[in-house]
Amino acid sequence: MARRTWLAAALLMAAGVAASAQARRVISIIPATTEMLFAMGAGDRLVAVGSYDKFPSEVDRLPRVGALLDPDVERILRLKPDLVILYGTQDELRAQLDRANVPYYSYTHRGLADITQTMRALGERVGIAREANALAARVEADLGAIRARVAGSARPKTLLVFGREPGTLRNVDASGGQGFLHDMLETAGGADVLADIHQQSVTMSTELILARAPEVIIELRYGRSDAEDPRDARAWDALPSVPAVRNKRVYILHGEEFVVPGPRVAGATERLARVLHPELRW
Repeated sequence: MARRTWLAAALLMAAGVAASAQARRVISIIPATTEMLFAMGAGDRLVAVGSYDKFPSEVDRLPRVGALLDPDVERILRLKPDLVILYGTQDELRAQLDRANVPYYSYTHRGLADITQTMRALGERVGIAREANALAARVEADLGAIRARVAGSARPKTLLVFGREPGTLRNVDASGGQGFLHDMLETAGGADVLADIHQQSVTMSTELILARAPEVIIELRYGRSDAEDPRDARAWDALPSVPAVRNKRVYILHGEEFVVPGPRVAGATERLARVLHPELRW
């Protein structure tokens, strides 16, 4: 009897610890983790978000508390969060939260596999591990299906661009051989022409573009508006010897999901795959 009583007490204590571990007032200043929490069904726990959070639309009703470079510490503390999700590089913010005895979760931006790992870790931290694991499993299954679909196709040499001066080919920023954009491109069935450069971003000269001779060029645009100067896309015509330009395989894709490594990553990867492999039935 005494043993059963002790066991019951231990279980109750464990349940109490688990319950107290569930964060109920969460601040996320990172668009990716904000999207993750909504996708897990925990959006109602968010009491504030970052300056650049745009999805889902429910974030528009929440207070803004800054971002990577300008976190509003006073406002964060006034909201009395029991968990703040911040960037791993925000040393000063972490120190201020430590002084105020406010728990935090440090986010690190890395490769494609880290997205679902973050979902699981965040779900565990917030107290919704089952929902987080289910979300991560769905994303991984969708990515796996894309890999299988493109597995038998040739992999075109691809340049994935995420920034340049409008109307010109100056300051072209492209995905290098590390990071989630590179991983998305490879998953979608492309061969990254900068795979041998082990960094997330490469600023390219015209000479480097010519030397790498991409067969496909994909530009990513992140704004909500599709409006743009029609001359902008024609800037690539200045390089007619590049196979992608010569064969009219230069594409511009719009969508914030390309810059936010969160739950929409599989959908974004499929969009890349559709452009790279129009021969497949999607």
